[in-house]
Amino acid sequence: MTKYLRLPLLALCALLGSCIGNTIPYPVVPLQILNVEGQGFTFSAADIDSENRVVTLHLEEQTDPSRVRIEQIAVTEGAAASTPLSGVFDLRTPYYITLSLYQDYEWTIVATQQIERYFDVESQIGSATIDAAQRTATAYVSADTDLSDIKVTRLKLGPADITTMTPSIEELTSFTEEIVGGGGLRYVYLSYHDIKEKWALYVIPTDTRIRFTQLDAWSGVIWAYAEGNSNAELGFRYRTSGAEEWNEVAKEELSVSGGAFSACIAGLAPETQYELVAYSGEDETEIATVETGPMTLLPNGGFEEWATINNVVCPYLENGPAFWGTGNTGARVGGVIPTNSTTDIRPGSSGQYAARLESKAVLGSILAAGNLFTGRFCAVRNGTNGIVGFGQPFEQRPTALRGWFKYNQGALNVIKTQPPGLDLKKGDPDNGMIYIALGTWTPEKYGESGGEMFGTPETPVAIDTRNTASFFDPTGPDVIAFGEMPITETVAEWREFTIPLKYVATDRKPTHLIVVCTASRWGDYFTGSSSSVLCVDDVELIYDRLE
Repeated sequence: MTKYLRLPLLALCALLGSCIGNTIPYPVVPLQILNVEGQGFTFSAADIDSENRVVTLHLEEQTDPSRVRIEQIAVTEGAAASTPLSGVFDLRTPYYITLSLYQDYEWTIVATQQIERYFDVESQIGSATIDAAQRTATAYVSADTDLSDIKVTRLKLGPADITTMTPSIEELTSFTEEIVGGGGLRYVYLSYHDIKEKWALYVIPTDTRIRFTQLDAWSGVIWAYAEGNSNAELGFRYRTSGAEEWNEVAKEELSVSGGAFSACIAGLAPETQYELVAYSGEDETEIATVETGPMTLLPNGGFEEWATINNVVCPYLENGPAFWGTGNTGARVGGVIPTNSTTDIRPGSSGQYAARLESKAVLGSILAAGNLFTGRFCAVRNGTNGIVGFGQPFEQRPTALRGWFKYNQGALNVIKTQPPGLDLKKGDPDNGMIYIALGTWTPEKYGESGGEMFGTPETPVAIDTRNTASFFDPTGPDVIAFGEMPITETVAEWREFTIPLKYVATDRKPTHLIVVCTASRWGDYFTGSSSSVLCVDDVELIYDRLE
């Protein structure tokens, strides 16, 4: 009887176990590519697109894209890969890797490669036009140039040192093969790696002798671009409108490439009209007139204005403009105040207060990074996840951010999530960070997260700690300028800093400004040190060119 009952009972247990096993969900573990090491390319954490699961390698000019040596692809611990994570890879097309644990995640590795190319001839007007896709290079010369006697001064169409070309540059003297519309043509044949290319070189006469190609007036500088004859003396002159005397732009301030030249004219007054001419030998443009913009200041850049509103310490007055924001509202859940005022001001300051940003552990295992940013705190979701809105309306183009800081560098004691490309361990040094960005962000493109709209026309960029894809990307398409200062050591005494802004173009005008200061640069990943403290004071925008 006992044996008879045991078999059904075991079967029932097995059945129940099977049912339980089928109903317990597997944990969701997002699998990522964390780092790529190898030869012949560069790579950084910014090259990891976690949202689209794409990693981009930047091949050096001489690297053969069909034979890229990768020594290691680091992935999330425990993940199994569908293809090798080291070896020699053909990256002329995307390389796909499926990472598997409880779920599958398909990642793509792609490669980009920039090859410097130029085509210069004697008496060239402006710079050559090079179309790598069509494999054409076009140089312009004055209308009276003898196309049967052309001197090519510089020519590079393939990777340096490994490209052979037929005919040689010395043999490219006659461009008499006629083309539609006028001008001459020669073909050259390139060979590098296993690649063979045929390029068409055009030399086309033009009536142009000197012209402006672009003038961009900022608040304290003017960017001037022009084209003239490469064999003539090139330059710019400028003056305030109505003045009699011209100012000559120093030759060492010119950037010249063939017959194209440019200069950054600095030391100018804001909201002032200026006249400019460009010249090429005896030829001179008509007078061009531009007006510089205002020099807008950062509100509360000295951090003198503070108030406690609804039990939250805020870096602005209760009835004043809220230009700066903090994460204090979210940290209030844990009863801490990461960002506050301090009377420990920088030497020589005319104010009474500075900002003190102190990272703190909340609820024992969650890091609340001390931070300060242009924008506002938006909301808390899932108990401890903060959402903030970055940005403030801003249309000027400063050249740098300047201010004062001091920093106590703590050792990492809270690591919730690994930032892309890093393998941080407890005891590693924390880092602070100050960065500035200008861009044309909109709430429609950057303000939504988790099905909610957090962005506004004033603070358009939503940063959601639940979603790493929302974290600020300094290489994004709507970024006009960016500059940063990682803080990688303790700075016990106040130190002045200057962060130059690197612009992607001088003719684009921003709509918003982002400035971020944090005691723990990986705080968005809830990773940092509860001993890290960053103090900042007297932050201002610089509008003149930096020496």
